[in-house]
Amino acid sequence: MSEQNNNDLVASLMSALPQPVLLVDDSGIVTAANSAALDLFGARIQGAPLRAHLRQPEVTAMLEHALSGADGGQANFTATGVAVETIWQVTARRMAGRGLVISLRDVSDIEAASAQRRDFVANVSHELRSPLTVLAGFIETLQGPAGDDPTARAEFLGIMSDQAARMTGLVADLLSLSRVEAVAKIRPRAPVAVDAVLHATLAALRPRITAAGMEVVCDLPPDLPQVPGDHDQLVQVFSNLIENAVKYGSSGGRVEIDARVFADMHGFDGPVLQVNVRDFGEGIDPVYIPRLTERFYRVDKGRARDSGGTGLGLAIVKHIMSRHRGRLVIESSVGAGVRAGVILPVR
Repeated sequence: MSEQNNNDLVASLMSALPQPVLLVDDSGIVTAANSAALDLFGARIQGAPLRAHLRQPEVTAMLEHALSGADGGQANFTATGVAVETIWQVTARRMAGRGLVISLRDVSDIEAASAQRRDFVANVSHELRSPLTVLAGFIETLQGPAGDDPTARAEFLGIMSDQAARMTGLVADLLSLSRVEAVAKIRPRAPVAVDAVLHATLAALRPRITAAGMEVVCDLPPDLPQVPGDHDQLVQVFSNLIENAVKYGSSGGRVEIDARVFADMHGFDGPVLQVNVRDFGEGIDPVYIPRLTERFYRVDKGRARDSGGTGLGLAIVKHIMSRHRGRLVIESSVGAGVRAGVILPVR
């Protein structure tokens, strides 16, 4: 094959690849770039030293090693100064008689997922460490002189019971989140009567509502349509929303639940059912609302833990709504309580 035909073949192969690919000679000068590479670096990359465009220590060291005669290498390059920071995996491979082939692969999603896993493990460890430390401390105390003091023993055992319940709640929510994620792509289609779900949920929560001294007003129209859904998951949704209203809106004295059908709504094909759970407590600053569905996020960490919150409730609700092709809407302002609404497509 002639040199020209060989060059044409290489150019054809490079242009067929979707990721950015560059040819670099032994001095580090870019001799060819496919269209994806030109889109990434601009036309100025042709004939330019690659080091000038990938100026990060890890990548520079890898390129120097590859240009010195090594078989190749791999390093990550973070593209900054753009609307969305992108992480590229840069791979160098030696090509006989042609220097190096440099390919770039966008690994931003992989790196983000890895970071989320690390954060998740760190958060779970932190959430479990605190009650375990308390339990270990009180067990050690009870094994000492305090074990013979009935008053201290009763007090300590009560605290230990609360901490054990906190860990049990955390594990239950983690398992629930795992189950929801496992079926996230399977859309539920069984007909569910939302009014029946709400009444059953309120009946189950009645002791907690009474203990908090709250009044719950449930105003539902008599002809609510059924929605395609997972009955148990919708019970989880409304249990979370009502429990939050009772816990964090107790200063307002009451919770209102209402429902309404809309013939159409932006983002949905066809009619939808919106159910709102509103409290009249202290409310929260709107600046915090976008983060409320993050795992383990709490506006007031101490207050949330004291009330038994795990920081996973709204994350579970968001995942369930996503599976149901629905939407969670939260509105609040300081001193005006919180209105949490779920919007579900009607069957």
